Amino acid sequence: MESQTSTYSNKKYSYQILDSLSIELEITYYPFRFPLEELFVMAARRNKKRSFLFVSKILGKHLPIPPVRGLLTGSLLADIYTIETAGKSFAKGLNLEDRFMQGIPVVPEAFIPEDNSPVIIGFAETATALGQSFFAAFKKADYFHTTREAVAGESPVITFEEEHSHATSHRCYIPKDLLDNTREIILVDDEMSTGKTAINIISSIQAEFPRKVYTVVSILDWRSPSDLEKFSQLEKELGITIRSASLLRGTFTVTGQSPDKEMSKNEQLFKLPEQEVKKVYLDSYSGEEDATYFGGKIADIPYAALSGRFGMDEQDRRKLDESISALSSELSRMVTGKRVLAVGTGEFMYIPMKIASLIGGDIRFQSTTRSPIHVVDKDGYGARYGMAFPNPEDHEIQHYLYNVEPFHYDEAMIFFEREVTDESLKPLLEQFRQAGIPSIKIVFYHGRKGNE
Repeated sequence: MESQTSTYSNKKYSYQILDSLSIELEITYYPFRFPLEELFVMAARRNKKRSFLFVSKILGKHLPIPPVRGLLTGSLLADIYTIETAGKSFAKGLNLEDRFMQGIPVVPEAFIPEDNSPVIIGFAETATALGQSFFAAFKKADYFHTTREAVAGESPVITFEEEHSHATSHRCYIPKDLLDNTREIILVDDEMSTGKTAINIISSIQAEFPRKVYTVVSILDWRSPSDLEKFSQLEKELGITIRSASLLRGTFTVTGQSPDKEMSKNEQLFKLPEQEVKKVYLDSYSGEEDATYFGGKIADIPYAALSGRFGMDEQDRRKLDESISALSSELSRMVTGKRVLAVGTGEFMYIPMKIASLIGGDIRFQSTTRSPIHVVDKDGYGARYGMAFPNPEDHEIQHYLYNVEPFHYDEAMIFFEREVTDESLKPLLEQFRQAGIPSIKIVFYHGRKGNE
């Protein structure tokens, strides 16, 4: 590979990124049969706090994936959690790894027994779908995800910071009794590099709602010995136990730095097609009652009540699953392309991913992100193509979408939690036109007009 090479020796990997960064990995735990290359590729970040990114192949954020793979990642992580913490698997006979490797388009029903009833928290924005997929494996649990949104008129129950992120503040808008208990809390993130974000939220929760047990789960766990010692110190300081579970554990060292500017631009080589844009309003299909939370630039349109942002239990999950089944049936009748890209926006990932998994056919899923990454069109690099545009829900925030191969898709379905204006969509639609996608469906989960 021209832009990124890796070698393997005694569970050690070496990566060269754009001839300016070197990453050395030492893997200490990885129990699966599928190759490490199935988990991630590397890219250079435009971030002074952290110069590189593990671009996940199973998360559905920066790379398009079969949507069922993203859902099964949550199931796999839930199984690892019970093995690590309870010493046994409750997923025997479900063949989760085979489902994952073969792309079997069926996600198993909840398999973790009711006597394990934690409060599960997914981290925004990257792990909102992962957290909810993890939650789906429990027969009895509660779930919410943190949010970067400042919800007008509402005060968060807790807040905490994520220092290395481009949007550092996390807020939790949930009923107080969701945390005012002594149940185990499970924190779900896609990656732990230092674990500082987990330490911050544990400290925030423990100050207001003390308990004895926390568990941190992630796809990748790169904590160094000194980072692990900080967790041990926090346990002693607060009188708690902090457990962990992940699909892969190891450490890394970095030399070099990220490039100062974009290395290359995608060049347009083909005539752009005419673009047909259709709006779809899902309100008339969903049957979901409106949330009572409002905020942002579109304050007259409610957030989705069952997005996970405001808390949900297993009954809410069943209600959402029934709704999603109906929505996917309706949307599948509207699909006109053979190769379809489903796109979530920001934190709104799980519902679009689950809908896409049920539509079937040659469909891929990914989501917009706030993370700026160096885009270089070279084989094997983690961000070969890139779009940049103001977030249609808030033009003060820049959003990105990566690895949408030009002229590959016949159709794109772009999902928004709430309706946005035609004017705010123009920069995003122009980027999709430049990518040569002729048919666009803008899908509003909540809107004002009803279905058109």
